[in-house]
Amino acid sequence: MLLAATSTFAQPLEQFLSHPIEYNLATSADGKILAWVINDKGKRNILVKTGTDVPRQLTDYQFDDGQELSQLVFSPNGTKLLFVRGSGANRNGQNPNPASLAEGAEQAIYYKEISSKSPAAKIVTGNSPVFFKDGIRFLFSKGGQIYESPMDINAVPKLLFSARGNNGNPRFSPDGNEVLFTSDRSDHSFIGIYNLIRRNIRWIAPDVTIDEFPTWSPDGKRIAFIRKPGTKVGELGNLTGGERFSICVADAETGRTSVIWKSPADDGGFSQYYPNTPLAWTTTGRILFFSEHNGWNHIYSMTDTGADLKDLTPGNGEVESYVLDAAQKLIYFDGNREDIDRRHIWKSDVVMGSPVAVTSGEGIEMYPTLASNVLYAFRSTANTSKVLVRIDESTKSIVPVYGQKLVTFSPSGFVKPEQVIFKAADGTTLHGQLFINRSLSSVRPGIVFMHGGPIRQMLLGFHYSDYYINCYAFNQYLASQGYVVLSVNFRSGTGYGRDFRRAKNQGPRGASEYQDVIAAATYLQSLQQVDKTKIGLWGGSYGGYLTAMGLSRSPEIFKAGVDIHGVHDWAFRAREFSPGGGWGIGSNDMDVAYKSSPISDLSKWTAPVLVVHGDDDRNVLFQQSTDLVEKLRDKNVPVEVLILPDEVHGFLRYDSWKRIFETSKDFFDRALKK
Repeated sequence: MLLAATSTFAQPLEQFLSHPIEYNLATSADGKILAWVINDKGKRNILVKTGTDVPRQLTDYQFDDGQELSQLVFSPNGTKLLFVRGSGANRNGQNPNPASLAEGAEQAIYYKEISSKSPAAKIVTGNSPVFFKDGIRFLFSKGGQIYESPMDINAVPKLLFSARGNNGNPRFSPDGNEVLFTSDRSDHSFIGIYNLIRRNIRWIAPDVTIDEFPTWSPDGKRIAFIRKPGTKVGELGNLTGGERFSICVADAETGRTSVIWKSPADDGGFSQYYPNTPLAWTTTGRILFFSEHNGWNHIYSMTDTGADLKDLTPGNGEVESYVLDAAQKLIYFDGNREDIDRRHIWKSDVVMGSPVAVTSGEGIEMYPTLASNVLYAFRSTANTSKVLVRIDESTKSIVPVYGQKLVTFSPSGFVKPEQVIFKAADGTTLHGQLFINRSLSSVRPGIVFMHGGPIRQMLLGFHYSDYYINCYAFNQYLASQGYVVLSVNFRSGTGYGRDFRRAKNQGPRGASEYQDVIAAATYLQSLQQVDKTKIGLWGGSYGGYLTAMGLSRSPEIFKAGVDIHGVHDWAFRAREFSPGGGWGIGSNDMDVAYKSSPISDLSKWTAPVLVVHGDDDRNVLFQQSTDLVEKLRDKNVPVEVLILPDEVHGFLRYDSWKRIFETSKDFFDRALKK
C-alpha cells in the first residue's frame, strides 16, 4: 500500500524553493570592495560590501520580472560600477520578456556610484562593458561590433572601429593604448589589435583557422591565443565531439607567430568553452590553459616557449574555474578531485603543481576569488543554497558574507541525499543521488530525475547553477511529499571524465544513455520502500528528452512523466533549429537520429504526461512540444500542458518555477498515488 498522508506532507514548496541565490561576484582592483548579485524569489539586486562594512543592497528592483543582472565591472578606482540588466536577444532580435511587460524588455548597461543613494542609471543598450584606464569611458559590445561610450546617460556612443565579422571580447593592453579583440567570420576567425592612438587595425597571423581567446603578455609586447582548424564545407558542430587545438604566441607588433604546444588528439572544444578562463599569461612567465588530453579537464602550465609542461591539477577529477593569487605563483581552483559528486576548492603551485585541499567535507564550494589576499567562493550544502562565503585557510572556517533573513525557506524538511553507485546493462558505472525519508517505513512511489545539457552533473547538495538549484529543491520537496527520488548522472554528462562524457552512440546516434535511465528505475524498484508498479520520471531539456523516451519505450516501467522542454525529434532539430542541431547530425545520420527519438514510435505510449514549455525557448524549439502533444492527443493519451508565454529555456522568473513544481507535484500525486 502507498504511504498515508502525514503531517510531514504539509510542508509547502516554498520551504524548499525560496532560498535566495547569490552569484556573479566582482571585486575592485584593490580588493577592498565586493559586489555580487542576489536573486530573492525572482527579485534580482546587487549587493555591495566595502571594507569591514556590513553588506548593503546597491539596487532596488522589486519585481519578479525575469530581468537578469550580470557582467558587474568596477571602475579602476573602485568608485563606480557598471552592470548589465536584461538578457540577449533571440534569433528574431527579441530580448527575453518572461513577465510579458507591456513596455517590452531590453539588454542595457547601467551605471552606479558606489557611495551614492541615487538609483542606477541606464547609459546604453548593449553588453560586455570594459573600462578605459581613465575610469570615465568604457567599451561595450552591440550587434557584433565594439563601441565606446562616456559615463553619461545623454551621450551618443560611437563605433570604435568598423570591421567585418562578429567582433568582441575586447581587452586593453597593459599600457591602455591598444585593444585586443576576436573577429568571428563564421568558418574562420581572426585575432585583431586596434591601436587607439593611430586608429588602425592589424591582424595577427590571419589564417583559415579559428583563432580565439587571446590574452596579452604581462609587458604587452606579445599575445597568446588558441588556434583550431577552420570549418570545412559540410562540417557541422558536434557537442559530443572534440577538436585539435594549438597554443600560439605572437609578437604584438609584427604578428610573427609560433606554435608552442599542440594537443595530442581532438582534446579541445569542451576544454575551451566550459571553463571560465581558457587561457592566461602570468606575470611569472607561465602560460595556463585547459586540456582533456589525459582524460580529465585539467589546468596545464608551461613557459612562453612551450617548455616545462605541468599538469597543475592531476588526478581523477574535473576543474571548472580558477583564480591566480596576487603574486601569480599559485592558483586556487574548484573541482571534484577526491570527492567525485561534490566540488571543493584546492590550491596548486603554478610551476610545480602538487594540489593541496583548501576546503573539504559535505559542502559544495565553487568559483574561488581573491580580494586583498582574502579567499572568497560560493558555497552550498545539502539544505542551503548557493551563497557567497569567506574562507579562512588557516582556521578552515567558512563564513557567509551576507547574513540573510530567511522568511519562507527552512532547512528542516530536507533529507541528506545519499550517494548511490550502480551499473547499466552494458556494465557502465553510474552515480546518482537518492532522496529518501528513511524515517518513513511505508511503500512509496519512485521517481527518476534526469538533468539536462547533457553536459551537467548533479551533486550531493544544492547545485551551483540556478536551473539545477531549483531542480534539486524540487527533488527534496518530492521526498518530503512521500516519494523516493533518484537523480541519475547518465553517460554523456560531465564530472566523470572525457570518455564518460563522449560515450559512444549517445543521443541522436543511438540513445545509449537511455539504458542508464532504465538502470536507475531498476535500482529504485530494488528498494523495499518503493512500489515497483509506481515509477515516474521527470527532467528538463535533455532530461525532458529522456522522460519522453521512458514513456514511449518502457511503459511496463514508467507510469507517468513530467517532460519539460524536451527534444522529441532529433532529425527535426537538425533540420530546423540549426544545421546539425548542435550534435553534428548530417544527412546520413537523419534516419538513426529519428529512430533515437521518442517521436519515432508512440505506439506503446499510454501513460499520462505533463508537458511544460516556455514559448520563447532559445535552446529547444517550442514546436518540439507542439508536435508531440498533438500526436499524443490524436492517440487519446492523457496529456496535460503547462505553457509559459514569453518564458525562455532557463525560466527566468521565480513564479514560473513555482508554477511548474506545484503543477508537477499535483500531476504526480494524481498519477502515482491512486
